[in-house]
Amino acid sequence: MRARVGVIGGTGYYKFKTVPTIREEEVDNQYGRVHVLFAEYKGREIAFVPRHGLGHTIPPHKINHRANIQALKDLGAESILATAAVGSLRKMVPPGELVLLSQFIDMTKRRIGTFYDEEGVPFKHLDVTEPFSEPLRERVLRAATAQGIHIHPYGTYVAFEGPRLETAAEISMMQILGGDVVGMTIVPEVVLAREADLSYAAIAVITNYGAGMVPGGISKDMVRGTFAAATNTLERLLLATIDLLLE
Repeated sequence: MRARVGVIGGTGYYKFKTVPTIREEEVDNQYGRVHVLFAEYKGREIAFVPRHGLGHTIPPHKINHRANIQALKDLGAESILATAAVGSLRKMVPPGELVLLSQFIDMTKRRIGTFYDEEGVPFKHLDVTEPFSEPLRERVLRAATAQGIHIHPYGTYVAFEGPRLETAAEISMMQILGGDVVGMTIVPEVVLAREADLSYAAIAVITNYGAGMVPGGISKDMVRGTFAAATNTLERLLLATIDLLLE
């Protein structure tokens, strides 16, 4: 059975909570090996890739994004729904809220961000004017409305290298440049999905304000606790979107 929909789960979201995993596989391709969980949902299989590994052991700058995207494509995915734990750059978007990403600013430094990484073979200059799939974003928004879930319909994601968090000065700079949320993983994932001709949308969960925006630092417990509180709503939105995709 081929999985028409793939899910990439970020920090704090390593498998479905309410949908049973029926099997796990190590999927190999030319870029590496990917651990994939297959969940059965309404008689269909959904391929779930925990971006950081089941035990959150893969740091953001070491994620093999090419292998992940290629694995989902090889499994038959036509659409990918991704999740991400992010920091907010806007006081009006507090921790606990959801943002449907629409743009990105790439501040990463040493990642392989393309499948076209060899000389002497055809390549293309990818148009990323609108980096996220608008039809898939529309389905997420329809699902949110149907479920009564509040989600910010637009958001510019700023990708930093990690694994360190950002400085207060970096957060101030990104606010000036127009960023709305900050994270470490959506880029180059979204670009690779576009190169692979897959529809891709990402739902960000605000877990904290950016460095320097409020008194005190940012702790791992803060991030995990806030994300955990939003998990049920996030999964309800994902499944409602998958319902629309499987119609």
